[in-house]
Amino acid sequence: MKNFKTLLLIAVFTLGLAGVTNAQKIAHVDYQRVIDNMPETRALTVTLEKLGKSYQSEIEGLKKKLEAKVQKYTAEQATQTETTNKERAQEVQLDKARFDQAQQAAYQEMQKRQAQDLEPIVKKAEVAIENIATAKGILYVFDAKSLIIKKGTDLYDAAKAKLGLLADKPRQQQAPR
Repeated sequence: MKNFKTLLLIAVFTLGLAGVTNAQKIAHVDYQRVIDNMPETRALTVTLEKLGKSYQSEIEGLKKKLEAKVQKYTAEQATQTETTNKERAQEVQLDKARFDQAQQAAYQEMQKRQAQDLEPIVKKAEVAIENIATAKGILYVFDAKSLIIKKGTDLYDAAKAKLGLLADKPRQQQAPR
């Protein structure tokens, strides 16, 4: 009986220590902050902004042509035959459809490009965070945004050193309503 109590005491003590050591194997990191501050992400943002401006100027050019055509046809409407006016209305509808299609295609291309170019950046961040966690003996890493209490190990500084992260961008303040 004495041996049983001793074994029971050892088991409880061992399980208690195991719980304490597992608690120390949990960490958190602000994952979005890591991604946002990677040099590759900042370069991608600049590239996408340039591409967006290029698409925007093309679309604005199409819009101006369409508006000019509508103005011309509206001004000449009284002097044209009904058949000509119908043909012109159909032509304007086709041009409007092409404009809408170009706008949608530009948006989809931007989305596709962002997803495609962001994938290796995200993978690099995941691998780096996993390597940091492994080196520190951490079993679980949570996103800091979803935590209410953040008393565990924060891996952001280690990720910053490993990935060469840039300083946080200043937050844009919203105008009061």
